[in-house]
Amino acid sequence: MNPYVFTILISSLGLGTTLTFASSHWLLAWMGLEINTMAIIPLMAQQHHPRATEATTKYFLTQATAAAVILFASTTNAWTLGHWNINQTSHPLAITMVTLALALKIGLAPMHFWLPEVLQGLDFTTGLTLSTWQKLAPFALIYQIAPNTNPTLLTALGILSTLVGGWGGLNQTQLRKILAYSSIAHLGWMIIILHFMPSLTLLALATYIIMTSTMFLSFKNMATTKINSLALAWPKTPTLTALTMLCLLSLGGLPPLTGFMPKWLILQELTKQDLPITATIMAMSTLLSLFFYLRLCYTTTLTIFPNTNNMITPWRLKSTQTTLLLTTTITLTLMLLPATPTIMSMLS
Repeated sequence: MNPYVFTILISSLGLGTTLTFASSHWLLAWMGLEINTMAIIPLMAQQHHPRATEATTKYFLTQATAAAVILFASTTNAWTLGHWNINQTSHPLAITMVTLALALKIGLAPMHFWLPEVLQGLDFTTGLTLSTWQKLAPFALIYQIAPNTNPTLLTALGILSTLVGGWGGLNQTQLRKILAYSSIAHLGWMIIILHFMPSLTLLALATYIIMTSTMFLSFKNMATTKINSLALAWPKTPTLTALTMLCLLSLGGLPPLTGFMPKWLILQELTKQDLPITATIMAMSTLLSLFFYLRLCYTTTLTIFPNTNNMITPWRLKSTQTTLLLTTTITLTLMLLPATPTIMSMLS
């Protein structure tokens, strides 16, 4: 891709998200979401591969549908209450429609069907952008309307997302689809606590972005797209493979790694809110996700590929990929748990 075109597209991505962040008017927020969508579509289709084109088309249709529903709901709210302010959206029909449309935009269950298929058709770099940056603008809107949203709706979306994210990933062999279902499960954890303690949602979103970035960059560095090819990763990059195993356990939420922090705090808050059954369901659903994370760990570090590998050992060759970002995200993914009190004092 032409560097000038690429620069314009990346700038438009940043502009769209910033516009949505800064807006208090529904039309301005909608405009930011549309700029965001239009900017990432050429990046998704740049491979000129039928699978990438299919994923781009699915993504465009999904996002266009969600944007149309947002526009219709905000117009309904303005028609009945007389204002376009995001924070004052209180009409029951409008707030429900907006919540469901934003859930469709980020891929919450049961509006999640597009996410695994779209992510499967993208390369790791664009998939990373779709899984992290593209969720920020809709989340900013969800965060603003959360006080007026029905908590039962948010709880139902959260529980369903964690269950679907766990069940859906069990039978997958493609790493990008597994990361998509992992994304759905983590989004469920963020949404379920949003009405009770929004700061925990921000913490869960930040840790999710760090951990998912680590996994996408690791798989990109190892050039693996399927579980079977992970078995060849150990002779190629032994250090990165060992660290990837720990990062997968962190993504699953095992102590003493970073991924345990948001789950621990969210379960604690749900218990304080007298929701023990909800907390139990969320904790049990984590076991489903942990199963396929452990399967990836087993394939990565404890198996040997059955065929003789006659290729030149790649660790003898100088890598052309930059690893500064990967090193930073791995460190944060593994070592943030002791900083929990400091992080919570900053958020409170």
